[in-house]
Amino acid sequence: MARVAILDDYQNVARRMADWASLPAGTDVVVFADHLSNPDAVAKRLADFDAVVAMRERTPFPRALLERLPRLKLLVTTGMRNASIDVAAAGERKITVCGTAGLPYPTAELTWGLTLALFRRIPAEDRATREGRWQVSCGLGLNGKTLGVVGLGGLGSRVARIGLAFEMQVIAWSQNLTAARASEIGATLVTKDELLARSDVVSIHLVLSDRTRKLFGARELGLMKPTAYLINTSRGPIVDETALVAALRQGTIAGAGLDVYDEEPLPLDHPLRNLPNTVITPHLGYVTEEGYRIFYGQALEDVKAWLAGQPVRVLKP
Repeated sequence: MARVAILDDYQNVARRMADWASLPAGTDVVVFADHLSNPDAVAKRLADFDAVVAMRERTPFPRALLERLPRLKLLVTTGMRNASIDVAAAGERKITVCGTAGLPYPTAELTWGLTLALFRRIPAEDRATREGRWQVSCGLGLNGKTLGVVGLGGLGSRVARIGLAFEMQVIAWSQNLTAARASEIGATLVTKDELLARSDVVSIHLVLSDRTRKLFGARELGLMKPTAYLINTSRGPIVDETALVAALRQGTIAGAGLDVYDEEPLPLDHPLRNLPNTVITPHLGYVTEEGYRIFYGQALEDVKAWLAGQPVRVLKP
């Protein structure tokens, strides 16, 4: 009998997003709604499972953990790329790693949700209205403002096009971005420092790597206008979190909209929870019912195909 673990189902939706009962008779599926961050606890929990379905990068699978899971033979990640899984180490241990498709637009939509929430003071006004107060702030419009997009790939391009629809001026930068590519989207290529100095909104859309880790530190934040906002829906460590907290406290920048953090879930005592010039969400970029139905539906397909000896959507190092 094969045992399948589904991890980090925060919303308790995995069972209704896919028909897990359609797996071969005798397959034991166990869903875990809680998150374990301690590697020893993760290794103990998963010791008796043949297959694991991981939701994005919520639970990392480095070499050290894989070596403690001798029974594991299938590791499924939602999405076709997962930086928290050591795919090479998995291959060495004859663990098949499979992925799923996903949707390209939810994170771009959330980026604009955070931006609008900051500019129009939506969380504060919602709270005040519920408390019996009326119009406690004066918001800002986006029309005519400058949007700086860091990374003009699939997500960044969507964000840029929406900025153009708001009639914003759109500028962009990344290490390999060309003027021609920027022009195709309707943006203007500038240097990183110019983007930071000119933008009213800086929105980050980069993959986390050795090149991008702490790409934005105290120096970079210091180049931004004191009236500007930083939006990060990519990965927390792209921004030096300590420097960001200091900039928010000191008024170096006006505020930040954040969906990603160095440590997730965000610790209860983290200073970002108490800064009034932030709008923070719990890594919701990809979290939509439409996206989950694809993630869990194709994860189920991956498990079925592996059980049949014909794995699909296999990831290579």
